[in-house]
Amino acid sequence: MTKPSLPDLLHAAVSAVGGTERPGQVAMAEAVAEAIDDNSHRLIQAGTGTGKSLGYLVPALAHGERVVVATATLALQRQLVERDLPRTVEALHPQLRRRPQFAMLKGRSNYLCLHRLHEGAPQDEEEGLFDQFEAATPTSKLGKDLLRLRDWADETETGDRDDLTPGVSDKAWSQISVSSRECLGATKCAYGAECFAEAARERAKLADVVVTNHALLAIDAIEGAPVLPQHEVLIVDEAHELVSRVTGVATGELTPGQVNRAVKRAAKLVDEKTADSLQTASESFERVMELALPGRLEEIPEDLGYALMALRDAARNVISAIGSTRDKSVHDEDAVRKQALAAVESVHGVAERITNGSEYDVVWYERHDRFGATLRVAPLSVSGLLREKLFEDRSVVLTSATLKLGGDFNGVAASLGLSPEGVEGDDVPLWKGLDVGSPFDYPKQGILYVAKHLATPGREGTRGDMMDELAELIEAAGGRTLGLFSSMRGAKAAAEELRGRLDNPILLQGEETLGELIKAFAADPKTCLFGTLSLWQGVDVPGPSCQLVVMDRIPFPRPDDPLMSARQKSVEEHGGNGFMAVAATHAALLMAQGAGRLVRAMGDRGVVAVLDPRLATARYGSFLRATLPDFWYTTDRNQARRSLAAIDASAQADGK
Repeated sequence: MTKPSLPDLLHAAVSAVGGTERPGQVAMAEAVAEAIDDNSHRLIQAGTGTGKSLGYLVPALAHGERVVVATATLALQRQLVERDLPRTVEALHPQLRRRPQFAMLKGRSNYLCLHRLHEGAPQDEEEGLFDQFEAATPTSKLGKDLLRLRDWADETETGDRDDLTPGVSDKAWSQISVSSRECLGATKCAYGAECFAEAARERAKLADVVVTNHALLAIDAIEGAPVLPQHEVLIVDEAHELVSRVTGVATGELTPGQVNRAVKRAAKLVDEKTADSLQTASESFERVMELALPGRLEEIPEDLGYALMALRDAARNVISAIGSTRDKSVHDEDAVRKQALAAVESVHGVAERITNGSEYDVVWYERHDRFGATLRVAPLSVSGLLREKLFEDRSVVLTSATLKLGGDFNGVAASLGLSPEGVEGDDVPLWKGLDVGSPFDYPKQGILYVAKHLATPGREGTRGDMMDELAELIEAAGGRTLGLFSSMRGAKAAAEELRGRLDNPILLQGEETLGELIKAFAADPKTCLFGTLSLWQGVDVPGPSCQLVVMDRIPFPRPDDPLMSARQKSVEEHGGNGFMAVAATHAALLMAQGAGRLVRAMGDRGVVAVLDPRLATARYGSFLRATLPDFWYTTDRNQARRSLAAIDASAQADGK
């Protein structure tokens, strides 16, 4: 039988989802097919509207080998599993003569644990096991959530937290879920045969396409114990997020509260002397943390070093000594022991890692008004880890709307552990970059306006000239504004100020769930939405409700960000430009994502306004502008206002 052609398969899939074939999508599909056939790697930038999901799914399904698709956001995972994959599989079936199977796989704590639900959660209280349903009053928010979870457990087929609508608080979910460390294991658990997490793993083992998230991909790479089934092809969508997600998984933390919980959980399971030793170490650590000031620890202070060594040694002794519980009234001993072990092992692991003092780790204190001090440790870079774990023994395709920073792929490639494109050598994964463009006509659909006349933003204080500029732009646009701020403090200050000056409703991130805010913003063109990081990347509002995207300033990392400043310093010590490699690259990625909120459909028109003159005047401004969509560029404030007023008038004439 003749093998079906890729163009024919792509045409069938696009028709099935009611889409339009685009040249960029065809070029992407051909590049993915080539990478799979050659067992090579690709970085593919595909702008909004390209249809990149089908651009990689069709060649992956056609090839027939198992593929893992890792994404950053829940929204895209859902879109793949609930919409794109079912339709694509059906559309390709007549030509492929098979129906590839697909499954979603997440970390264990995302699934309801039947053991925890029915037997209760081991707690720190003296009575041992704690019935969370009895303790929470039915009228409290927690009580209502727990009762709803108990009912949902009888109905759900997946046990997946994301299938529960509406959702519940993290506190409620933690009562009926376990981490992989706390899990008893299917063979030891009375509910192993019915376990939702195990069922998801079994489905993944049988699937041709496994959809997962960046965090689970990172756990699979870092921890060495395979979580994902063997696969020949890895596709990383939203790949601009991968480094930060992997860094997050590789970051350890210690707090006095966390250590205290570990002490209480272990106390009943070891002899008094061993328990007392951990208690004493915990108290010493707490005393040190009371005096902790936020910032990087280039060297571990002597008092902290002693406290961590004591914690490490005491925790190791507890782990060795944990046996049968001394308190015979405690039932479900296995669960109590497993939870205690997980808590103590976590403390031991972080204390040992910081005590060992790797030059490749960054250690710092954080302090929160509510939670006190936290000690954190993170890798200086994850590039070596990614090069070693990601690109061996499989073909890898990384794709996103923003992978070219400053005009080329090499910046992102370096963060992934790859050499510059075309460089060959031992242990150097070869890769190719491809920008398939966007179906949008950016110069005609959008304007990039930089408010060159404003004062350069300082670190502190309100910017009166910026507030005036923002108010005038919003008035010209008739509302329709997404305000992207580099800090929550800036977003709040702008919302408070402009609510007193403008008639337009102004929504502020944090005052309602993000989903509700975006829905309200999309429903009323006169409304504005202000917020920070998740809005820079998570808003998809095509049409006239979003015709002005404002960035208050270039979103460089804070100068006192311990990890970013350590990475910058490391680049400089190796002869590179730390500011461009770290701070400017970070800002470019965010600005490209933020500017991408403006044009989401073929008919969209509007203005991206950057209220930071450095984008026009600083030497690095051209690097940042080269990363943004190719909008028509101006620094003329009157031109920006006239354009916004014309776009507003046109939308009103259309009744929008």
